[in-house]
Amino acid sequence: MDFKIPSLADTRELTATDMQTWLPGKSAATRRTTVGVIAHAQAGVEQGLHAHIEYRARNFLPDEQADAEGIERWARGYGLWYLEPTFANGPAVAAGMPGAVLDAGNRMQSRAGAVYVLQDTLVLGSEGGEGTVQAEEPGAAGNLPAGSVLTLLSPVPGVQPTLVVGAAGIAGGADAEQLQGLLARVQDRMRNPPKAGHLDDYVSWAKAAHPSVTRAWATEHELGIGSVVVRVVCDNEDTPIPSAQVLEAVDEYIGKRRPAGRRSVYVLPPVAELINYDIRLNPDSSATRAAVEAELRDLHRREAVPGGTLLLTHIREAISTAPGENDHQLLAPLTNVATTPGKLAVVGGFTWS
Repeated sequence: MDFKIPSLADTRELTATDMQTWLPGKSAATRRTTVGVIAHAQAGVEQGLHAHIEYRARNFLPDEQADAEGIERWARGYGLWYLEPTFANGPAVAAGMPGAVLDAGNRMQSRAGAVYVLQDTLVLGSEGGEGTVQAEEPGAAGNLPAGSVLTLLSPVPGVQPTLVVGAAGIAGGADAEQLQGLLARVQDRMRNPPKAGHLDDYVSWAKAAHPSVTRAWATEHELGIGSVVVRVVCDNEDTPIPSAQVLEAVDEYIGKRRPAGRRSVYVLPPVAELINYDIRLNPDSSATRAAVEAELRDLHRREAVPGGTLLLTHIREAISTAPGENDHQLLAPLTNVATTPGKLAVVGGFTWS
């Protein structure tokens, strides 16, 4: 049976009643008497003790109600801590006179003000040259899409002052892990203790490899006897499909920890299977549309898995739970969304009929 902490007013009343019971003829119901003052003060002390005990109880276990103190204590016990921010990197294309040299260490700036550093010396050819640049500061702010412009901070003879981000984009930058991410890994550690290379270990390693990774799956024998395939997604990014930089970080991290007997370990991105939604809302407003989108994206994050099925009933339920929605018609999809192995159902777009 749950114990409900009494309110401060109830505690004052109970304390005053007790004092009047044991001190007949003395009124503790008002602070205008000495006994009343003592009753009010005692009630405040009791309430503070209740609050402290409640706080400690919340942090006995690392669940959704625990505070940072409790979660971090459990994390330290398991040897876990917040993942550090990572640096974004990727290709940048320079143009200029053939034979011109752009030395490693040259700095350039995006239109948003982020600074990048060329990693290797680049000698331009007849069609320019492509080199790798890395953000000077770690974090998601360093990520840039293909086609973005970078401007050299210092002119270089024979090299045009602007570079263009290559087709792969500058990616892999992530902010430091937040409390919820650490909590999720602590809970994973409690549910799935290390098992000397069991598939669960590959999932835990993948989540610990890069702060962008939110979910992971591991399968066995998919690409040959004894092989392990690890797939990861980054739900907090613009697209859940991980960049090459994230996959490389996961592969390197797992490579240092996997049992030597596992000769074939593949870290792969799931293939996105875009799901386009066609919905008729009642009432139809921008706020209701945004709420429905948020609910459906949350549904994909919770239930979409590679090779899994997203139930139509759950899709309709997600729409119905959106704040502001009174009624709706789901025009697409009309059946369960089933994906083949390796494919992940990803929100494609929305049509509001």
